[in-house]
Amino acid sequence: MGLYAKYIFPHILEYVMSSSILVDCRQDTLSEVKGEILEIGFGTGMNLPYYPENVRRITGVDININIHAKAEKRLKSSHIQVDYYPINAEYLPFPDNTFDTVVSTFTLCSIKDIHRVLSEIARVLRPNGRFFFAEHGLSPDYQVRKWQHRLNPINKVLSCGCNLNRNIKELIGSCNLKILKVDQFYLEKTPKIFGYLYKGMAAISPS
Repeated sequence: MGLYAKYIFPHILEYVMSSSILVDCRQDTLSEVKGEILEIGFGTGMNLPYYPENVRRITGVDININIHAKAEKRLKSSHIQVDYYPINAEYLPFPDNTFDTVVSTFTLCSIKDIHRVLSEIARVLRPNGRFFFAEHGLSPDYQVRKWQHRLNPINKVLSCGCNLNRNIKELIGSCNLKILKVDQFYLEKTPKIFGYLYKGMAAISPS
C-alpha cells in the first residue's frame, strides 16, 4: 500500500463521505434495518449515528485498517457495539443464513470482485433477510455515462479503486439477489459523473 493510499486518501474519503448531502440518504437507507446486522465496508463508521435507536450491535467488515483507525471517535460516542473484522468481504467467515440485515453504503464501487461479494451477501442472509444499499454508479444518460467510462481509469487511481461506471441495479440482480425496491437519482450539488445514486432494498432470489 502506497503512502497516498495509507496516509492521504483516508482523509479525503472522510471529508467527502461526511458531506451533509449524504445524511438523508444514510438515514433513509438504515431506517428499516433490524435483527442481526452486517455492514460491508464499515470504513470510518460514518453510518453509526444513523442506525435506529433500537440497534445495539452490528458486525462490520472492512479490509482497510488505515481507514478504520479514523472510526475510533465515532465508536466511543456511539451506543452501538461493533464487532469489527479487518477482512476482505469476498470471503466472509460467517455461516450461511447468519444475518437478518446486510448494509452497504458507497462501498460496492471499490470492491474488486463485486460478483463474489454480492454472492457472499446472499449466502449469509437469512431467508427473510434484507440487503439495504446506497451506492453511486452508472448513469442512464448517454453523455454522463460516456464521461464516466472515459474518466473511470483515472478515478480508480485517485480514489483507490473506486469505479464510476458500475450498474449497481444489474449487478445486484445478477447474484442470487432480487431487487425489491430501488430509487435512482442524481445527488444535489454533485457532479453528475460522481453523483448518480442507486438506493434500495433486495432479498434472496427464490430458488
